[in-house]
Amino acid sequence: MGNSALKAHLETSQKTGVFQLTGKGLPEFPEELQRLTGNLRTVDLSSNKIEALPAFIGSFAQLKSLSINSNRLICFASVYSAILPEEIGKLRKLETLNLNGNQLHRLPASIGQLNSLRTFGLSGNCFREFPSSLGALRHLDLLDLSKNQISTVPAEVAALQVIEINLNQNQISMVSSELCGCPRLKVLRLEENCLELSSIPTSILRDSQVSLLSLEGNLFEMKKLRDLEGYDKYMERFTATKKKFT
Repeated sequence: MGNSALKAHLETSQKTGVFQLTGKGLPEFPEELQRLTGNLRTVDLSSNKIEALPAFIGSFAQLKSLSINSNRLICFASVYSAILPEEIGKLRKLETLNLNGNQLHRLPASIGQLNSLRTFGLSGNCFREFPSSLGALRHLDLLDLSKNQISTVPAEVAALQVIEINLNQNQISMVSSELCGCPRLKVLRLEENCLELSSIPTSILRDSQVSLLSLEGNLFEMKKLRDLEGYDKYMERFTATKKKFT
């Protein structure tokens, strides 16, 4: 992209607080954006070729939405902090962070400092484990970890304050019964995984707040779910929620 075109985008962004430059083949996060650290509320650089986020990302104090979907962010264990720098945790006003369609497999610990984050998109990456740092996100509404390689939903997930978790299209074969302790969890999506019927904790049906449990495409027939203890209580919540929105 030519300098004149980028300059025009920067001038517009200075007035609107929105910088959107998608599908332009950008190889890196534009350094020129440093001029707008006090202005920008929204940055969308999806569908480019960006391999890392710079440390100055932490300077965007007013940023509320950051989308780097479908780029080339890759986290290797030895250099992951250079890919997603610790400075990302300084974005205290950030409400939406979309990193879908990259090659990430871990997150910096500072992610847990994003106190305003409500929507976190990590679909289509390379996570093999549920990121432990997410438990510190107290205002998260939606967490999308679909299309990864996660095999277990661990007990630590109980610390999440999230309303909806999307874990569709992973390799999950075990779900911790501690998940029923998530105080705000209403929607749990586990479609197209590797779950046996015996792997579904009855406590999620019986004792949790979950009112929509999506389990299609696993290793059992859905009608068998009715035989599990707590299914009736789950259906009471499901029906009550359905009535509320009809």
